[in-house]
Amino acid sequence: MTLFDQIRRDQDRSPATGISGMLRWLRHRLPTGLYARSLLIIILPMLILQTVVAFVFMERHWQLVTERLSEAVTRDISAVIELIELYPEREDFDKIVNVAASRLNLIVSLEPGTELPSPRQRPFFSILDQILSDEIAEQIRRPFWIDTVGMSRLVEIRIVLEDQTLRIFASRNSAYASNTHIFLVWMVSTALVLIVISILFLRGQIRPITALANAAESFGKGQRPPEGFSPRGADEVRRAGLAFILMRERIERQMEQRTAMLAGVSHDLRTILTRFRLQLALAGDGPELDSLNQDIDDMQSMLEGYLDFAKGEVEEDVGRLDLSELFERVEADFALHERALTWKLDGDPLVFVRPTAFTRLVTNLASNARRYANRLDIDARHTAKWLVIIFDDDGPGIPKEARDDVFKPFYRLDEARNLDASGTGLGLAIARDIARSHGGNVTLEDSPLGGLRAVIRVPV
Repeated sequence: MTLFDQIRRDQDRSPATGISGMLRWLRHRLPTGLYARSLLIIILPMLILQTVVAFVFMERHWQLVTERLSEAVTRDISAVIELIELYPEREDFDKIVNVAASRLNLIVSLEPGTELPSPRQRPFFSILDQILSDEIAEQIRRPFWIDTVGMSRLVEIRIVLEDQTLRIFASRNSAYASNTHIFLVWMVSTALVLIVISILFLRGQIRPITALANAAESFGKGQRPPEGFSPRGADEVRRAGLAFILMRERIERQMEQRTAMLAGVSHDLRTILTRFRLQLALAGDGPELDSLNQDIDDMQSMLEGYLDFAKGEVEEDVGRLDLSELFERVEADFALHERALTWKLDGDPLVFVRPTAFTRLVTNLASNARRYANRLDIDARHTAKWLVIIFDDDGPGIPKEARDDVFKPFYRLDEARNLDASGTGLGLAIARDIARSHGGNVTLEDSPLGGLRAVIRVPV
């Protein structure tokens, strides 16, 4: 875990107080991807703007127009009632009906009785029911009953007179701003079109960033970049992609140059060591000569170990490796050295890694356990995202204060002169280098068997 991850985890665990706590809570609920966040940046302001516009429109325009129309219809009905009361004769009522139909667009009739139907349940969202009822109650002040739902184009109104009921049918358009929904339809339709255009545009802009992230991740795992990767998209993304390609080329060139240099140095040193060995062989036998031969063997062993360490940085193509076969070979090696080894594997035994390097990683850790312990348990778990291999041995272990130092090249816990007994001090360095070249790591812990636990964690 990096320092940044540790600080972020500590901040997430700290108590949420005030505005900072609210912002932290909101941050955990928001999406983390750039594509989703970009959509939110575009969609949220649009929705907020349209909500404010719709609220202002509904509050000040739609409601105001409906109030004026309902007030006018109620005033016409009130005039009809006054005419009926002033001219109660039947002939006069027929004239009032004709005038109401031709001039006021009202269908008027009188029915005997004063009993009104039971009140209808108001719709969940009906501005007309509320406003028209308020206007009738304020201007006419008589018992009434309205129905704005039963007939879609007409509004039925019943008003109780002295001994009869006045039944009126008014056009819904006369009392209600019915075409207002067109504004809302246009507003929502335009927003949907803009959102679709934004989604298509953002997908085209995010795709080069995703390709760059995949290429960087592949390079971090020691794999070759995806086929056909090239800088695309906006200028900033192109610059980042070009910088990544140049950085990768510089790193690969430096690795090739160092490998070539080490190969040349290896050839020269081996020539000198061979010459020393030949001269010592011609010089005869003796205790001093045996000591010199041992020094030459140690130098040869250190040279080969260092070359193995350098080979771990050489790029190798990713291929398929069968973990079951690898563990069986390690088990056979333990049996040959009369050591006990047990292993188990959960998940698919086939993994896509650099086969030679990953084999060296596993065998180096197993060889350390074989050298210092009598028993080794290997527990491998292959999930959709990670490959975790745990090595538990019953050896003497490594002190906690030295667990970081043992990964340094040529670092040894003992001072034994014989390298066959203690090794060159490159095994764990090579192991961690290979694991990190795959994008993972190797860590050391206490083993439940009493010895050392080594954990390989590699993304797959």
